[in-house]
Amino acid sequence: MGARRVVGVTAGVLSVGAVAAAIVVFNLPRDESTGAADDTPAATATVTRETLVDRQSFDGTLAHGDPTSITAWNGGVVTGLPEEGTTISRGKALYRLDDKPVTLLYGSLPAYRTLRTGVKGADVKQFEENLWALGYRGFTVDTVYGSATASAVKDWQEDLGLTETGSVEPAQIVYAAGEVRVNSLTVQPGARVAPDTEVETVTGMSALATVSLSARSGRLAQKGATVQVTLPGGVKTAGEIIKVATVVTPGENGKADTTTYKVTIRFISKVESQGTAAVSVAFTTGERPDVLTVPVRALVVLAEGGYGVQVVENGTTRVVAVETGLFADGKVEIRGTGMQAGMTVVVSS
Repeated sequence: MGARRVVGVTAGVLSVGAVAAAIVVFNLPRDESTGAADDTPAATATVTRETLVDRQSFDGTLAHGDPTSITAWNGGVVTGLPEEGTTISRGKALYRLDDKPVTLLYGSLPAYRTLRTGVKGADVKQFEENLWALGYRGFTVDTVYGSATASAVKDWQEDLGLTETGSVEPAQIVYAAGEVRVNSLTVQPGARVAPDTEVETVTGMSALATVSLSARSGRLAQKGATVQVTLPGGVKTAGEIIKVATVVTPGENGKADTTTYKVTIRFISKVESQGTAAVSVAFTTGERPDVLTVPVRALVVLAEGGYGVQVVENGTTRVVAVETGLFADGKVEIRGTGMQAGMTVVVSS
């Protein structure tokens, strides 16, 4: 068999299906089975079987998600506010209005009516669950606001320094999914506010990543999909897309509207809050499971066309022609006769 003439593939920026410009580096001997070199090349790599993933990265932000506005139900004078960054838990005051606490409770149903003896509904059960969690007893947690509940409420109101009415006004409480972090204060202590005036904004406690994608890149963001987030300091961690919101920005001066996608990501493992920080979010653009891979620098270009790799065996080398697949993260998928995981191949320096 005639010798194959090969050229080495230089390392460089590669795109899928493309290789950087090549340079002639050596000629193999006519007998490919024995190889030309007497010494094993110093620069080698191992053929690996793995799932090869191609990703596209975008700049994002690490924070606590979109803030929620806390507004005053009634008008009055703001007499107390927490500091920004403070954590507020169940039973604690979000702020004080006319020297009365507006208390945080946990739940998904907003307070919308006065709870008093005889009232029934899911909001009653939600409130009673909170009252029980705060240590007040003597009533049954159900959907009925009975006299026993009213009695427990009086004890709660006494502890808060409120008038002991036994009924709960919606202005007294605010529901959230759990602990909240005070994101910003909208007013100052002593401010006189009207009903529905924003007092502060809060967020959840968990660190979240957000990234904005153009209309063209929006296809990459699918709710439930896994992404890779590079945190400050270079640590990589997995995240899950939990929300994709369409944002339409009206065009000015006759220009067309612009559509972008705001993607919210929660982390699969715990990530400590770092305030607001820059991150990189990598979305999967291609994936090939259970394939053989080598570094791109292991490819050589065959004179007769196509690519090959130099397999190192017993101190000699031989060229094996290969077909290439997905290029990703400095590696390339290969298929070739006799190629197996664990083989050693030459890589260009």
